[in-house]
Amino acid sequence: MPIYEYECKKCGKTFEIYQRITETSKDVKCPVCGEPDPQRKISAFSSCGTSGSGGYSSGGCSSSGHSSGFG
Repeated sequence: MPIYEYECKKCGKTFEIYQRITETSKDVKCPVCGEPDPQRKISAFSSCGTSGSGGYSSGGCSSSGHSSGFG
């Protein structure tokens, strides 16, 4: 299940939740003030290489958090 990042329109709190892809922000309330329908934020994510049948491998992740296969 993906992790989504939200920001409350009322109090400004940023929070993350596990949420099904089929759910929307209308299914979410701010954990601080209870305001419904927070703004979903676009989050950056990192994917370190995998080694498996047919899996993509970027060569692993460096200590800087950047994939070594992308410079």
